[in-house]
Amino acid sequence: MPLNSPINNTDAKDPGILFVVATPIGNRKDITLRAIETLEQVDLVAAEDTRKTGHFLISLKIKANLISYHEHNERKRTPYLINKMKSGFSVALVSDAGTPSVSDPGYHLITEAISNGIRVVPIPGASAAVTALSASGIAGGEFIFMGFPPRNKNKRKKMLKTFLEEEKTIVFYESPRRVTTFLEEIKETLGNRHSVISREMTKLYEEFIRGDLSEVITSLKDRASIKGEFTILISGNREKKKICDEELLKEVKARMDKADSGVLEIAKEISKKYHLKKSMVYDIALKIKGDQD
Repeated sequence: MPLNSPINNTDAKDPGILFVVATPIGNRKDITLRAIETLEQVDLVAAEDTRKTGHFLISLKIKANLISYHEHNERKRTPYLINKMKSGFSVALVSDAGTPSVSDPGYHLITEAISNGIRVVPIPGASAAVTALSASGIAGGEFIFMGFPPRNKNKRKKMLKTFLEEEKTIVFYESPRRVTTFLEEIKETLGNRHSVISREMTKLYEEFIRGDLSEVITSLKDRASIKGEFTILISGNREKKKICDEELLKEVKARMDKADSGVLEIAKEISKKYHLKKSMVYDIALKIKGDQD
């Protein structure tokens, strides 16, 4: 949407617009020109914390009508905001920092707006996950974003076990109070992977800690105190798995016996798992299928 596009809707017959506005994760100068213009012109700003957003808007010399919208009131507040937009009001959704609905409130309002035929317009900007990846020095071409891990220890361990064979970089958020414990759990479950953790990004005390998990954990434990929200990057499993011909034949046959996938899909999955040529595994699968027929 170009900067000179109208935001306020003067025709009450048409619904308003929901703008999903990303705000800086630390340094206030990272706000975009388009975000400033949007926040200046909308009828309402739905903010995770009206005090924080209010101070931020004052620093930008923006006068806005603020309404709270956070995880504890989003179910109750959403119908009100939807009705406002149906009557022609434009609403900007913002979180305390970063991009709304990415580990922050906003998903429920966005889905309700879509289901009610209200236009949803993203105003892109900062995201802690992408910011950390860009300066980490760890592979970021493909990554899995998990946000904050479960609070329950058993659920965390169960979740981590699903990444034992994952080759993509895994990204988490964690609080300073729980970060060391969580890193120890990752090391226990996934091994001493290469990792990068970042804190206070774009702020005065911005820091990246790089190294094996054991090194990163030691670095944190040596500190008198741990401050700042953390973004955790864990390298994927790059160890090539080895398998002998007999074991490969058994695994392909076991998958064929289950008949839960086609021959091509089975060949694709097993060849990826063991870093083998897909054509070779496909030929084995076809032979087994021929024998079964």
